[in-house]
Amino acid sequence: MENSISSRFKRAWNAFANNRDPTQSTWAPEGGYYYRPDRPRLSRGKERSIVTALINRIALDVAANTFQHCRLDEEGRFKEVVDSKLNRCLNLEANLDQTGRAFIHDLVVSMCDEGVVAIFPTDTLGDPRFTDSYDIFSMRTAKITQWFPNRVKIYAYDERDGRKKDVSVLKKTVGIIENPLFAVMNEPNSTMQRLIRKLNLLDAIDEQSGSGKLDLIIQLPYVIKSDARRQQAEQRRKDIEMQLSGSKFGIAYTDGSERITQLNRPVENNLMKQVEYLTSMLYSQLGFAQSILDGTADERTMRNYYDRTIEPISSAIADEMNRKFLSQTARTQGQSIKFFRDPFRLVPVNELANIADKFTRNEILSKNEVRQIIGRKPSSDPKADKLINSNISQPAEEVGKQSSEPNEEIEEGGKNQNGEI
Repeated sequence: MENSISSRFKRAWNAFANNRDPTQSTWAPEGGYYYRPDRPRLSRGKERSIVTALINRIALDVAANTFQHCRLDEEGRFKEVVDSKLNRCLNLEANLDQTGRAFIHDLVVSMCDEGVVAIFPTDTLGDPRFTDSYDIFSMRTAKITQWFPNRVKIYAYDERDGRKKDVSVLKKTVGIIENPLFAVMNEPNSTMQRLIRKLNLLDAIDEQSGSGKLDLIIQLPYVIKSDARRQQAEQRRKDIEMQLSGSKFGIAYTDGSERITQLNRPVENNLMKQVEYLTSMLYSQLGFAQSILDGTADERTMRNYYDRTIEPISSAIADEMNRKFLSQTARTQGQSIKFFRDPFRLVPVNELANIADKFTRNEILSKNEVRQIIGRKPSSDPKADKLINSNISQPAEEVGKQSSEPNEEIEEGGKNQNGEI
């Protein structure tokens, strides 16, 4: 058999094992971690700002789409799902640590953070460097650290020993996905990067104001020009510090001729206005809205969000998988990677009945398909799997009834059961 166990062992390819540096020791002590080592870590201050919530929302909505390895007909329309190892990675298990949905979520989070990300097939049936026809058993998200004309150096997690390693691979063997919203999210002076810098600056000011320092200026009743006066002023400052730190309620006394000025009052600036302005600008450029995060967005807002933000990212992932992980022969045979979004997920219950009636009456969906949408088990009625309109009589049924009635009365020779012609 082509995919027998012996054939798989002979042709099995592991990207880490077969790209090992010959100067590196093969022995490594077994160790563990308190946190998942393969989990993506956001960089450049995103983890301390509201940008994290925005990226996570986008990643969750992209992962909610169903990515399928499917076969198309002659017109390029969906025909059936291909039961392949690649489809198993996209929907069931991408690798030892991630499901298919978790892999897509990891992919989008890394892409929004770095600007570009790599889909790295770690275990394949066949060497991707020498053949285009190979099965993918597992894949992972990898960070691209260096670029070369026909190769890239990636930083990926090796599940065999639990370490992240640098691997040099050909560009044709990995999917390289650039963020379609790179100019808005990842450019050095883009709207998102400016917002992150302003938020980090706002956090720094908040930390300074909440650090517990008094920031006092003490005006002494004498001129500090000589070393003796300077030592006397330093000693006075230390005395006030000792009084404040040693007192239970932070009370100190001063001489009647001394004046104290406090500097830690809030300074008026327009930093918060700049943060609000950049946030609204970023939302408008991404097709995003605050109502999407709190769950109060209407249908028009959600449709705009899916068309302007989710669809470009999902299309970039599907197109790159089509280009790198399907051979020319497979594409000629009609195989493709497509993503599908459930259009009924955001439909209210009171509108679902009218939609189901219109779809079944116009013979777009069968009854069992509608029952599947609302989470009910399929009906055993044979008519439930047919595209028919139950509100009107069907011509085929009427013809069957008319043809069956005379046959019950008329026998051979044109006579009925009573012998009459």
